[in-house]
Amino acid sequence: MKKKLIIDLDTGVDDAQALMVALSAPDVEVLAITCCHGNTPLENVLKNTLRVLKVCNRLDIPVYRGCAKPILARKQHAGDYHGKDGLGDVPDPDAPGLELLQKRNAVKAMIKIVKENPGEVTLVATAPLTNLAVAVELEPNFPQKLKALYLMGGNVNSRGNTSVCGEFNFVADPEAAYIVLDRYTCPTYIASWEFSCKMSLPWSFCDKWFAQGTEKAKFMEKITKLSMTRAKSEVYEKEITEGGGFNSCDVYAMAAAIDDTIMTQNEQVAVTVELEGKFTRGMMVLDYMEKLNKNHKAHIMKKVDLEKFKIMLMKSLK
Repeated sequence: MKKKLIIDLDTGVDDAQALMVALSAPDVEVLAITCCHGNTPLENVLKNTLRVLKVCNRLDIPVYRGCAKPILARKQHAGDYHGKDGLGDVPDPDAPGLELLQKRNAVKAMIKIVKENPGEVTLVATAPLTNLAVAVELEPNFPQKLKALYLMGGNVNSRGNTSVCGEFNFVADPEAAYIVLDRYTCPTYIASWEFSCKMSLPWSFCDKWFAQGTEKAKFMEKITKLSMTRAKSEVYEKEITEGGGFNSCDVYAMAAAIDDTIMTQNEQVAVTVELEGKFTRGMMVLDYMEKLNKNHKAHIMKKVDLEKFKIMLMKSLK
């Protein structure tokens, strides 16, 4: 049987990479793509998602419009890294139109699909967690019907990329992240910011990745140019990626959802999100002392098999 996925994203460059990895996996069935605010405003996320599907010849996959703003936080985006449009500011004049979107709301679609496939759907979330938080508010038993949740977000060493101590997806909607980590008691796997930095891809691999000569490879090289230029800047590379190369954050969560053997090390610990701190709002908190008295513990990804990971990425652009 194929693995059934719902992918919740805010299509910037690394979301596009993660989506293309999923679409190239032969044993994966993408049931739906639900879109959320995040790297770029929701309208751009919708357009970008359809652009990726067009390049992959998979416009048959249903795409749904989700939440356009966070629950309480002020809206913010990551245009400095992903481009103002979220895909490197290289527009496609022949991009698919939004008339291709499904009419049903993303959250309601997510709930319906999971109800129809109880215990079979893995949810991969690479955006702020607003859609997921609204889903559990509307349907409290929703998480129990999932097979598993894989998400990119949060941090483990209070090392931020958006605020002093916060990672973008969690800072963009701290209340949503808190709700999800508190109420999703299905098996939960988290690819954190610092983890993805340590697992970054060598620049020599990126050159090989783009050199495959396919339409997908040309598309990826084009949309990634801006973020790679940003990543190669001396300050960014030294302070964030520790000199290791390109960090494709969202792909780690997707790769683990597709093939859990790619994870070579993880640890189980209860987690929550700080909502009130002046400097720490949105920071993920790991409860090593078990002060939270939580029965549910998340799997925090620590290491992946980089060679397997690279193979997945290479196949995604063939």
